[in-house]
Amino acid sequence: MQDEFDAKTVASVAGRVIIVTGGGKGIGKVYGQRLAEAGAKIVVADIDADANNITVGSIKAAGGEAVAVATDVSDPDATQHMADVAVETYGRIDGLINNASLMSVLPRRPWYEIPLDEWDSVMAVNVRGVFLCCRAVFPQMQKQNKGKIVNISSSRFWEGTPNRLHYSTSKAGVIGLTRSLSREVGEFNITVNAITPGFTLSDTQVASSGDYARQNLPDEIRAIRRHQFPEDLVGAVMFLTSDASDYITGQTINVDGGRSMH
Repeated sequence: MQDEFDAKTVASVAGRVIIVTGGGKGIGKVYGQRLAEAGAKIVVADIDADANNITVGSIKAAGGEAVAVATDVSDPDATQHMADVAVETYGRIDGLINNASLMSVLPRRPWYEIPLDEWDSVMAVNVRGVFLCCRAVFPQMQKQNKGKIVNISSSRFWEGTPNRLHYSTSKAGVIGLTRSLSREVGEFNITVNAITPGFTLSDTQVASSGDYARQNLPDEIRAIRRHQFPEDLVGAVMFLTSDASDYITGQTINVDGGRSMH
């Protein structure tokens, strides 16, 4: 393995085919755009077909490669179609970023006021969706004897943040899925890792929170005293989808400016 190591290319994602769920808007859109700038071929898989097309258009206008596929991650047929489009278009699947989730649309309220159907919807997208997307890409990654899965959890996992208990619970479930799945697919050189973003000023977050989040300073406990933006997460995603992380699996990288430390 040491003879195969190339320091010039080990951190590169150039030429890699990477699926980004929830990639039409918010943080997912930024993942896709920045990875495409680095040379990756992006499959933008959002439930919002119009947002998909706009994001793909922006990637192509910047000289990148991308294809759109409208995807409800809670639907097994839709996630299988997502994987099929990736293979039909680019011939392989090198990476999957499980970014799609329900969060910004959820009201903040006490746990005992959460409607049961809302709880079920969050679990269907945030946990079942991750499972289904992993299952959809696995055969191709197994065939290649390599693949990179990056699951987006949340810093709420570390903090126990209140008032969106279903969201926090679902993101804790993503960590458990990440750890166990990594042991089941490791023999095929497939890595499965998670990222826990802190509160991030994405366009969807600002839209749901108004100017409140943008106008208020970050809390003093954060080591890096500024707001977090989607670009702050891109480096971790690129690392986990590159060869630089080939021997890292089942792990969770916290990216929140040093608010929580582990």
